[in-house]
Amino acid sequence: MSTEAGVHIQNAHIENVHVQEVLLKAQAELRQLMHQRVEITRQIGTVKQTISGLAVVFGDDVLNDDLLELVGRKTGGRQRGLTRACRRILMESSRPMTARDVCEQILRTIPSLLSGHKHSMASVATILNRLGQYGEATAVTIEQGGRAWQWAATQREQID
Repeated sequence: MSTEAGVHIQNAHIENVHVQEVLLKAQAELRQLMHQRVEITRQIGTVKQTISGLAVVFGDDVLNDDLLELVGRKTGGRQRGLTRACRRILMESSRPMTARDVCEQILRTIPSLLSGHKHSMASVATILNRLGQYGEATAVTIEQGGRAWQWAATQREQID
């Protein structure tokens, strides 16, 4: 092997080691940030749940427009999204809810949200799974062996 080829291989190895170090640091930082996002999302959910509970007890009149919008209760020209509706339903529920329960609640309150979905149950189940991945909702096994979802802040309060 020529000296030049040996130097090239050695330089490639050193570069690879540096790349691996950078990747490991980036991976650790990403994990930490994702963990922080889950915790922040739970805290946001707890505060929203508290505000929504106060509005239920004292009426929406105690909330100003900005606060209503922050907790997703503002009624305006813009139609609320399906994900937002799923969040609201889980936050306001005192029990775990299946995808079917959430679908039925949406059909009772804002049926137009599901009108554009060919398979509304699948859409809701996908959203609930995503909320679980975000740390906003927790999957629980129910008596019939199925899966239900509950707002993560509610789950933590029951554990504490």
